[in-house]
Amino acid sequence: MQTNTVLFILLAAIASLALVLFQYKYRTKGKGKLLWGLSLLRFISVFGLLLLLINPKYERRTLTTEKANLVFLVDNSSSIRVEDGEKVDALISALKASESPLLERFNLVTYTFGNELQEGDSLTLNENNTNISKALAGVNGVYGKLNTAVVLFSDGNQTLGEDYEHYGKRQNLPIYPIVLGDTTSYEDIRIVRVNSNRYAFLDNKFPIEIFVSYEGKQAATSELRILVNNKLVHKEKVSLSMANTAKTVNAQIWANSVGVKNIRVQLTPLTNEKNIRNNESRLALEVLDEKTNIGIISNILHPDIGALKKIVESNEQRSANLYKPNVDLAQLESLDLYILYQPDASFDRIYKQMTMRNSNYLIIGGTHTDWQFLNKVHKGLHLESGYPVQEVFADLNPAFSKFDISDFTFNGFPPLETDVGPVMIFSPHESLLNMSSKGISMHIPLLAVIEEGVVKSAFLFGENIWKWRMHSFKEEGSFKNFDDFFGKLMLYLNTNSGKNRFSVAYNPIYNNSNDAIIQASYFDEAFRMDPNASIRLNLKDSTLNSIQEIPMLLKGNHFEADLRNLDPGNYSFTATVEKENLSKSGSFAILDFDVEKQFTSSNYKKLSRLADNTGGELFFPQEMDSLLNALGSAQRYVPTQKSKLNVVPLIDFKIVLGIIVLVLALEWFIRKYNGLT
Repeated sequence: MQTNTVLFILLAAIASLALVLFQYKYRTKGKGKLLWGLSLLRFISVFGLLLLLINPKYERRTLTTEKANLVFLVDNSSSIRVEDGEKVDALISALKASESPLLERFNLVTYTFGNELQEGDSLTLNENNTNISKALAGVNGVYGKLNTAVVLFSDGNQTLGEDYEHYGKRQNLPIYPIVLGDTTSYEDIRIVRVNSNRYAFLDNKFPIEIFVSYEGKQAATSELRILVNNKLVHKEKVSLSMANTAKTVNAQIWANSVGVKNIRVQLTPLTNEKNIRNNESRLALEVLDEKTNIGIISNILHPDIGALKKIVESNEQRSANLYKPNVDLAQLESLDLYILYQPDASFDRIYKQMTMRNSNYLIIGGTHTDWQFLNKVHKGLHLESGYPVQEVFADLNPAFSKFDISDFTFNGFPPLETDVGPVMIFSPHESLLNMSSKGISMHIPLLAVIEEGVVKSAFLFGENIWKWRMHSFKEEGSFKNFDDFFGKLMLYLNTNSGKNRFSVAYNPIYNNSNDAIIQASYFDEAFRMDPNASIRLNLKDSTLNSIQEIPMLLKGNHFEADLRNLDPGNYSFTATVEKENLSKSGSFAILDFDVEKQFTSSNYKKLSRLADNTGGELFFPQEMDSLLNALGSAQRYVPTQKSKLNVVPLIDFKIVLGIIVLVLALEWFIRKYNGLT
């Protein structure tokens, strides 16, 4: 306590004593125990109040011992053998035992990982992927600023994520890997990856690219075979050696029938090869007998033309060709959809052909568009021209009902440019996007679809959609979402039915059952989302010829059937809306592929480099005593004693105020009881 505070306390005591003497010795004449008792009570109350005003502070010092953290990070993927899992359980239990010397230096925490990082020490060894770098990043995020060591139990074989060896250079924590699995190197030839398209078209060839690698000291030869629906369609010899450990094989396969094709790529095993599970890779693709042929017709050069071609051809079921308005009309007879970019009077012959064929089309206008020409050829439109070029932003119309747009937004997108004035559409139409300028909605269509009899059309009254596509890539790292949005518009324009109340979304191929999900969207007759609809999925296993019925459950704005419990195989399904004459059918294949079974031995060399990059050390399960010595002797993990000084003001002690109140009340009661004023 400071000297001036002590001085104030002494002055408070003197002042309190002086006040008591004045009250009970000077003003109140008399002697006796009563006056002495009242004097004491008055002194306590006054002194207490003055103490609260002075508010002296008391220092309280506490000592705590802070231990380092020791994180056990255990690989829970299916590549870890059961006996290794049991060994890890025994090791961690021994390290956590009450007599373990680690308890004196560390706080012990256990995590498991596969696809994701999980807290706890329960091992199932059924994770279908290993993401070591993500697990290390998760631990680093929690303990990166604390004194922590990480003991990593793994075989070092990663199937997902960033290369953990390079990530280790950015890791803040020392890592001590414990190598699990077989460290012996075996002769092994394997298929690393197979690249193929998801779709192929009837009577066309589709490419397959196969990457083969080899580990061994002797030259080796194997036969690569490609089977489509168990029929051999291609084979060739593959020769590799210690000097030439990798090879890429390219093959062209003929698509001679429609449907889902199960493709198996096989390598014949070597004589002494131990792991032959990685000698085969399975995939599937769907052969289609239709392809949408879209023509992009323009009289000018513009970046939008390239963006439109990319959007169209982002789906392999569509093809795009570029034409001038003076093209021979015979070349356009095969088009399924016309895209007219900034048309002018030279497009008159194109319009006559579209009218004669009752073709569907998309028109994109801009600063080079002849709006008077469009007024002339479209009786249901009135477009005012002669306005200066202006920038307009897009507002998504949530009431649009022609197809689902709930998974897309135009917030933050750059503006389009146009010189058109007010837009009036007299034909039956729906606005997909509306114009806004400077944050104010103009209630004018920017992108609208029109249905007139059997013909469907769409109008976009602005140019520079290439900026939209680049913005989507900047925000999401991919063009997919944006291309899918315009892909839905083209699919709508290319179908005969104007409104589709019931639709089903699924993949024809699933690499494994963990990805098997089917989604459905349903609208009532007023085209409102009906969350009370009952949709059932009749699923048939083509292999076992068994049928099961699965309810589709509401999830957000769609219905979903979870099929992740299915075995690999081929399946067909029919989704039906109860009490409605609506149904959709399809088929899909679930492939039997376990990437965790592709490795022959543990990658201890990579784990050793990880340890070196982080300042740790590599150990094997039989070297646990060495690990204990390393952790026990490292000075960086010595527990530290920390002193904490707490300064507590007197006013925080509520008991002092209570004593003052009690003393004042007692004094008042005694005075009144004895008739004193």
